[in-house]
Amino acid sequence: MRRDAIRVERRRIRSTISENALECPRRRIVAVRVNRNVYENRPVQSDWERRRAEMVEQQIRRRGVTDPVVLQAMREVPRERFVPEPLREEACDDRALPIGEEQTISQPFMVAYMTEHLRLQPTHRVLEVGTGSGYQTAVLARIAAEVHTIERIPVLKERAERLLRELGVGNVRFHLGDGSRGLPHEAPFDRILVTAAAPRVPPPLIDQLAENGILVLPVGGKKTQTVTQVVKTPEGVRQVPLLSCRFVRLIGDDAWPEGEDASSPD
Repeated sequence: MRRDAIRVERRRIRSTISENALECPRRRIVAVRVNRNVYENRPVQSDWERRRAEMVEQQIRRRGVTDPVVLQAMREVPRERFVPEPLREEACDDRALPIGEEQTISQPFMVAYMTEHLRLQPTHRVLEVGTGSGYQTAVLARIAAEVHTIERIPVLKERAERLLRELGVGNVRFHLGDGSRGLPHEAPFDRILVTAAAPRVPPPLIDQLAENGILVLPVGGKKTQTVTQVVKTPEGVRQVPLLSCRFVRLIGDDAWPEGEDASSPD
């Protein structure tokens, strides 16, 4: 009987210890290995990257530009680098800004809108008429295989060429001359974009457009114009008016004559 009582007492003690262990488990110190590279290599969004992302979301995507390739190019190209230093803080504002020589850098929405209506493909050769700041050039170069850009003002051409070289853009060729005449020795082009307003679509540009090619440009008078999409097919040339706008004027033999005030912003 005594042995049975001892066994019962031992069982009671073990049960009590087990219950207490459940209520107050022993603390364990666990060594956690942290992969520092996960944090060290994580890209940190800069202030300008954040501003450009907001610019795309608020000014561009919400207003109907939806091509993901165009939106990504607008996020990536550092617009602030193409704006004069005194205006840099305004680089992502929803408006055109002066860049000197009575020219402007177009508002972000207009750059994205016209680029989207080119329907660019990665294999395309593109002609840009009016290099200006080089910003639109850089956006095109992010998407297309090859970009030829022509500018009539030497200082703008040189500045844009230098900046794109600094940014590592290698698929752009710069030309100095009358953009309304195009570049016949480099034609045909799959796409043509004109960044200044012409009174009519310049015939040389239509001639230099490849079959099934697309040309986008502002067309109209001295104060207001319409962004127009020109599609060239075997059946003929079709013009589609898209959006009212206000651009600086295209000066050239097949556009506005030299001496016209070309400083109206878009």
